[in-house]
Amino acid sequence: FCSSADWMERNLMQRIEVCFPILDATLAQRVYDETLANYLGDNAQAWILQPDGRYERAARGDGPAHSAQRTLLAKLTG
Repeated sequence: FCSSADWMERNLMQRIEVCFPILDATLAQRVYDETLANYLGDNAQAWILQPDGRYERAARGDGPAHSAQRTLLAKLTG
């Protein structure tokens, strides 16, 4: 399924939000690879929400830097 990532009460009361299934397995895999996996792998510009509401920059780790937005931009601009 895909849907709005901003399901906050203020938005649900003032506009229409949608949720829809991705029925084609190939397309579902592409959506996963290009969005969820890409953003979960971001170690260059990611922030982690702490229990107290503060954000802390995610640790880069030992691997090479991966920026989800730069990856998508490179793919879209060919």
